[in-house]
Amino acid sequence: MKVCEIFASIQGESSFAGCPCVFVRLTGCNLRCSWCDTVYAYEEGTDLELPDILGRVRSFGIGLVEITGGEPLLQNETHTLVSGLLEEGYEVLIETNGSVSIEGVDSRVHIILDIKTPSSGMSDRMLMENLGLVGGKDEVKFVISNRDDYEWVKGVMKEYSLAEKTNVLLSPVYGVLDPSELARWMVHDKIQARLNLQIHKYIWGPGVRGV
Repeated sequence: MKVCEIFASIQGESSFAGCPCVFVRLTGCNLRCSWCDTVYAYEEGTDLELPDILGRVRSFGIGLVEITGGEPLLQNETHTLVSGLLEEGYEVLIETNGSVSIEGVDSRVHIILDIKTPSSGMSDRMLMENLGLVGGKDEVKFVISNRDDYEWVKGVMKEYSLAEKTNVLLSPVYGVLDPSELARWMVHDKIQARLNLQIHKYIWGPGVRGV
């Protein structure tokens, strides 16, 4: 597999936010979001064998692992990596960009499905059928940069009855949309979603890698 980086940090997002976590970031992405914060993962990486990846993960001694990217489901070997991690007893998260089918992902995995909003420039690339495949332990994340994004998200949530079947995360683009503004909209609308701040950026800064 082509791996961009493997590191341990505090999980910055999702319902696991604040928990120590090992991140396996895979190389390659089929999207080019306007606010992407991991552009380096488009191409940068090293070919590693599964035992090497598992060994590096094991060395941290942390039971929570997130496979991310880039887009991790572009590599067929990702499913083999998932199986290896689950066999060793890890709790596994996969963050995927919404454009690749999640059908076939092991049911024990927590899927974080990142559906792209219009400001990303990639909303027309979303495989909306994925919204019918998420369950109660999964999460659907929307990264929001303005009010138009927020209104679009409300429409998607209603159309797919998302709040009734899964966990919905609304994440303001760091440095673009003030979290307090998004929080006010959410409270006013009594929306069934969680404000999702990228707390790793508040801890170490937005440009720091490997923590």
